[in-house]
Order: sequence, then structure tokens, then C-alpha cells
Amino acid sequence: MEQKQQETQIHRFAIPTANGELCRHFGHCEQFTIIDFELSSGRVIAEKCVTPPPHEPGRLPRWLHEQSVQTILAGGMGAHAQNLFQELGIHVVTGVEAGKPESLILAYSRGELVISDNRCNH
Repeated sequence: MEQKQQETQIHRFAIPTANGELCRHFGHCEQFTIIDFELSSGRVIAEKCVTPPPHEPGRLPRWLHEQSVQTILAGGMGAHAQNLFQELGIHVVTGVEAGKPESLILAYSRGELVISDNRCNH
């Protein structure tokens, strides 16, 4: 009898960061923390910080799509950028309060993430 292996589902998040914490201004962050989160176990399995390309309209959505990001947690993001991410199939959560990336993802996975207003008005 064949033993059926359970597929592990990995979800990739990106969080704009500065000094190891969520950066309030998405388009001008120092780095992005990219985290692979295992849905079945509810744990972070990989984390890396990457420096984004220079800021210019439309570039970050393409770049994060190339990084296989599925969800972005951000403090604020303009409507145009949100639309570009949506077109690429990337889910965006704005209004995220400050915190360390791993803590934010764990809170998001449990439905406990504190969300306020989108801090970007353009």
C-alpha cells in the first residue's frame, strides 16, 4: 500500500523594513524582509533581507513578483502601487502597525494582526 505524502504549502511574504522593523513608507524602505511561512505547521521556515532596486514607478511590483512574493504586509502604500500588485496576483495588506517581520506574519496567520489606516495618500 502506497503511503500518501502530505504536500507542504509554503506562502511567501514580503515586508518593507528598516532597522529590522516594518518601514512606514513602502516605496522608500532600506530592505525587504522576505519570509517563507509553512501553512501546515504555522511556522517561519526561511527568512532573508534583500535590498530593493532603486525606487521608480512600477518597478517594485515587478521585482517582488520575480521574488515569488504572494502577500505584502505594509504600513502604507499608494493606490496605484496596490493596483499593480493586484494585477500581478500579489495580495496587499496596508495599515499594518510597526513590529518585527516574523511577529507580524505570525499575528497575520492567526488573524490577530493589528490594522489601522493606510498611511499613504498617493
